Amino acid sequence: MGDVLSQNEIDNLLQALSSGELDVEGIKEQDEKQVKDYDFARPSKFSKEHLRTLEIIFENYGRLLSTNLPVYLRKNVQVEVMNSEAVTYAEFSNALSNPVLLGIIDFEPLQGNIILEMASNLGYAIVDRMLGGRGESLEKVREFSEIERLIIERIFVVCVNLMSEPWKNVLEIQPRLERIETNSQFAQIISPSEMIAIVTINIKIGDVEGLINVCLPYLTLEDVIDKLNTKYWYSNLKNKDETDYSDTIEYMIQRAKIPVKAVLGNSVLSVNDFAALQPGDIIRLDRKVEDELDIYVGNIRKFTALPGSSEDKYAVRITSVIREEQ
Repeated sequence: MGDVLSQNEIDNLLQALSSGELDVEGIKEQDEKQVKDYDFARPSKFSKEHLRTLEIIFENYGRLLSTNLPVYLRKNVQVEVMNSEAVTYAEFSNALSNPVLLGIIDFEPLQGNIILEMASNLGYAIVDRMLGGRGESLEKVREFSEIERLIIERIFVVCVNLMSEPWKNVLEIQPRLERIETNSQFAQIISPSEMIAIVTINIKIGDVEGLINVCLPYLTLEDVIDKLNTKYWYSNLKNKDETDYSDTIEYMIQRAKIPVKAVLGNSVLSVNDFAALQPGDIIRLDRKVEDELDIYVGNIRKFTALPGSSEDKYAVRITSVIREEQ
């Protein structure tokens, strides 16, 4: 039941109507429901919540790319998720220009495929870097050779394998690169009128910057679309592992094998003297017989010791430990 107006409120309302301060037609227009046009050719299957969750997933994916790709490219890699949107597959395919790098990915156990589209200038930079160059792109666009496609395929496989980790909170997936297409006409994985979500990622390899578009068809994500919301995604985040591994790490370090060497002394010889050395010749060292030896652990001088023997082998006896402050 609505609020009951007092007599003073009724009098003020009638006075406002009679003086023209209150527009009755304006009130009616406000009460009318706003009707929105619905485009049956582009049904809104992806909500803002779905797109936002996809952005979160690929933000994690971007962090994995920025830490793993430098291992292969030996170049600094910066990755940033730009935006996400829902369009038809026809709009996506029509925007592609040849040559293009399209990775067709099997998103098992989900039905269908997704597409990873990489800008051609990034492909040229990857090839140049993998072949020992500075990682520069080409000024003139041309088709990729068979050898270049094989090189790029190695990087695509790395990118695809990294996808399973960010999707763990939604579904355990085993993505697999099926093939790479350089012509958009051969990458018709779904009907042109089907809706897809596109996540745009900006990636910078050294001085070369380009975009990677991840095409996610609704038909592929339909089985997990209800899980693509931030509430579900955050609720499935694993609790922080507070297990103390210090004892295990200490045990593993104690078992690690490291080189240890004892330096008897040093000497400087001319090339002529070195070339004339014969069995029985004596090389004078810069150390006396009673002096202590330097013991190196790796390349760090760590101990001093006296020479001796143990059974039938040479040995040294530690006399002091060299601390860092020494």
